[in-house]
Amino acid sequence: MSEHSPPDARAPLSRRDLRTLLLASLGGALEFYDFIIFVFFAAAISHLFFPPGMPDWLQQLQTFGIFAAGYLARPLGGLVMAHFGDKLGRKRMFTFSIFLMAVPTLLIGLTPTYATLGYAAPILLLIFRMMQGAAIGGEGPGAWVFVSEHVPPGRVGLAVGMLTGGLTGGILLGSLMATAINTALAPAEVAAWGWRLAFLVGGVFGFLAMYLRRFLHETPVFEAMRRRAALTQGLPIRQVLRGHRRGVAVSMLVTWMLTAAIVVVILMTPTLLQRLHGFTPAETLRGNLMATLALTVSAMLCGALLDRFGSVKVGVTGALALIAATYALYLGAAARPELLVPLYALAGATIGVITVVPYVMIHAFPPPIRFSGVSFAYNLAYALFGGLTPLLVSALVAADPLGPAHYVGAVSLVGIATLVANGRALPPEADMPAAPVGAAR
Repeated sequence: MSEHSPPDARAPLSRRDLRTLLLASLGGALEFYDFIIFVFFAAAISHLFFPPGMPDWLQQLQTFGIFAAGYLARPLGGLVMAHFGDKLGRKRMFTFSIFLMAVPTLLIGLTPTYATLGYAAPILLLIFRMMQGAAIGGEGPGAWVFVSEHVPPGRVGLAVGMLTGGLTGGILLGSLMATAINTALAPAEVAAWGWRLAFLVGGVFGFLAMYLRRFLHETPVFEAMRRRAALTQGLPIRQVLRGHRRGVAVSMLVTWMLTAAIVVVILMTPTLLQRLHGFTPAETLRGNLMATLALTVSAMLCGALLDRFGSVKVGVTGALALIAATYALYLGAAARPELLVPLYALAGATIGVITVVPYVMIHAFPPPIRFSGVSFAYNLAYALFGGLTPLLVSALVAADPLGPAHYVGAVSLVGIATLVANGRALPPEADMPAAPVGAAR
C-alpha cells in the first residue's frame, strides 16, 4: 500500500458496500445476458427475419452483421453516457444503461418476422441491436467506475473483480438459457417461437435489474466533487484527449488482452474445436460452460489479489498463465480429447486476469473525467480489436491449427509489456481518492 494512501484505504467493506457490489454485479450479469443471448439463436433469427429464398449463408452473414452492429454502436453509446456520467452523476447513467438494454431486448422478442412485416423486420432488428450496443457501451465502464468509487481505495480490485465476475456471469446465464430452451423444446418449436422466450425473459431481467438499482446511491467520490464544485468544465472527452493520451493508450493496450481472451477462448473456441478436431457441439458446450463458470469465479479472486499485490505482479503472472493454459487447451484437445472439459475450465480460470484491465483504467484517469476516459478507451479498443480478432484468428487457423493460441499468446505479451512499462509493483492507491470524511457509505 502506498505511503500516501489514507489511513482507511484497506478498511473492511461495510454492509452497504457489500450490498452495492452485489446489486451492481447482479444487474451487470442480467444486462450482459440481454446482449449476448442474440448469438445463441442466430440460426433461428436468420431464417425468420430475411426473405425465405435467400441462401442460408447469406442469411447467416446478415444476421451476424446485425449482431456486429451492436459492437459498432458501443463507442458512441458509451461516450454519450460517459459524458453525462461525469456531468450529472454515475448513478443516473448506470440506471439508464440498463433501461436502454431492457427495452430493445423485450422488443426483439415481440417483433413480427419477415413473413408479416417484410423488410421492416430486419430493419427493426438492426435498430434494436444498435440500441443494445449503445447500452452495453455505457454499462461496463459505468459499472466499474461506480463500484470503484463506492469502496475504500484499497478495495478497488475486489470491487471491479466482483463486477467483472458479474458481467461474465451474464454470458453463463445466456449459455444456460439457450441450453434449457434447446433441451425442453423440439428444434421446430425453437425455430418457430421458442427463441423468443430467451428475449422476453431477458427483457424482464432488465427491468428487474433497473428496479434493483433504485436502491443504490450516488458514489461518495462524485458527491464530494459536486459539493466542492469540482466537476469538469466543458467536454470531458476533450480533456481526456488533451491531457491523458498516455492513459488512453495504456487502457487500450490492456483491453486488447481482454478482447483476445474473451473473443478467442470463450466465444470462438467451441466452433474452432468442432472444425479442427471433430468435437460435437454438445461436447464443446460443456467445456465452454465450465470455462465461463471458472472465469466468473477467478475474476473475483483476481480482484482480491490485485488489492494485495498490485497490477504488475498479478497481471504478469495471470497473463503468463493464460498463455500456457491456451496452448494446453489446443494441444490437449488434439492429443487427449477426453480432457477437453478440464483443460477448457483451466483456460477459463486463467482468463480471470482480465480484472486487471478495469483496475488499471480506473487508476489511469482522475475522478472528474474518469467515466469518459474509461469508456472512450475501453469501447474504442473493443470495437477495433474485438472486430479484427475473428478475422485475424481465422487467417491464422488456415495456416496453423495452433493459430488461436499464437494470437492469444502474442497479445498477452503486449499486455505484459504494457503493465510493466506503466505500472508499479504496489497498487497506485494514492491516485484513487478516498470517500470523504463523514460521507455515507
